[in-house]
Amino acid sequence: MSNLLKVDNLHVYYGSIHAIKGVSFEVNEGEIVTLIGANGAGKSTTLNTVAGLLKPRSGSILLHDQSIAGVPADKIVSKGMALCPEGRRVFLQMTVKENLEMGGFTRPANEIADSIEDVYQRFPRLKERYKQVAGTLSGGEQQMLAMGRALMSKPKLLMLDEPSMGLAPILVEQIFDIIKELHEAGTTILLVEQNAQMALSVADRAYVLETGTIVKEGPALELLNDDAVKNAYLGD
Repeated sequence: MSNLLKVDNLHVYYGSIHAIKGVSFEVNEGEIVTLIGANGAGKSTTLNTVAGLLKPRSGSILLHDQSIAGVPADKIVSKGMALCPEGRRVFLQMTVKENLEMGGFTRPANEIADSIEDVYQRFPRLKERYKQVAGTLSGGEQQMLAMGRALMSKPKLLMLDEPSMGLAPILVEQIFDIIKELHEAGTTILLVEQNAQMALSVADRAYVLETGTIVKEGPALELLNDDAVKNAYLGD
C-alpha cells in the first residue's frame, strides 16, 4: 500500500497562538483515515493547512512524495486533492449544477458533463434539484452538494471536514453510507469528524488530536474499544 499523503512535524500559528504543535500523520492509498478530537483540538486547522488554505510555520506536507506545504489551494486541487469544508460552504446564490461546475474548474472542459453525471448517479437528489438555488436546499442536500462539488475534480485524496455537523441522525447515516461507498469505489479519504463513534466505525486508522497535538493513533477498531477514547469521546 503506497503512501499518498505524509505530514511531518507540522506547526501552524494564528498570530501568536500556536494552534498545531508538531503534528505528524500519513494516509495510504485506498484508506479511510480519521482525525478525531474535541472541538478546538486543531482538526480543521490541520485539514485547512494540508489543503493550502493556511500556511504552516514549519513542517512538511507531501502528496505523492511532492511537497505541497505553502502551495496555493487551487494548485493543490490540480495535484489531486479536494477538500469538502466544514459548514459545507456551497455557493448559496448559484444552482446545484453551477456549484458542481465550479468544482470541476481544474478539469478539461470536455470532461465536465460526464463528471456531473457521475455525481448525479451517486447523489440522485442533486439531479432532481439541479436547477435549484443551493441556498434553498436542506442541510443534508447541501452536504451532498459540497461532497459532489469536491468529487468533480476527480481527487486521489478526498478530505471531509465535519460532514455530519448539524444533520439529523438519519441524514448522518446517509452521509456515512456515501463515505463507505466512495471508499469501496477506490477513493482515499481523510476524515475529520467530531462524531468519533461514526468516524471510527468507517475508518481503517485513526489519530486523536488534543490541543494541537496527536496523543494517540492506531487501527480505528482498536481505538473504538480503547477505554480512554471511550471515556473522552464516545460517551461511555
